[in-house]
Amino acid sequence: MRLRTVAATAAALTVLAGCAADTAEVPAPSPDAETAELCRTLVQRLPDTVVGQERVATRPDSDHVAAWGDPPVAVRCGVERPTELAPDSHLRTVNGIAWFPEPGDRPTLFTAVGREAYVELDVPPSYGAPARGLVEVGDVIADTVPALPDGEV
Repeated sequence: MRLRTVAATAAALTVLAGCAADTAEVPAPSPDAETAELCRTLVQRLPDTVVGQERVATRPDSDHVAAWGDPPVAVRCGVERPTELAPDSHLRTVNGIAWFPEPGDRPTLFTAVGREAYVELDVPPSYGAPARGLVEVGDVIADTVPALPDGEV
């Protein structure tokens, strides 16, 4: 179930982030070659700060992930399509990027959909409303990850 994956990812980011104040443990996805290139570009262009937090190193070191702060706000690019995502799923659209929120009632994990790569943004609840992070990361997604044809998620 996707909800278990969300909980496991969030727990791993929270527990393992304490390894070092300037390093965050962020599980790296394994996208195909074409998606990997999009992700490399995205991660290189992400800002130095997200939700007011400074960027930190990630472990493992990967071209497909980025993190800021402690607990880490994390981006993972090239993840699998969310299993719970359906044609009638409720999406949040912020600056033209459609986000699939999980869990539905109090989301902390948002997956950008409708793009040539799925991109996760995990915003721990301690940072409050995720809108600022969705804008900051979403703007870079809009510039680096092409949209799919209308209606595809």
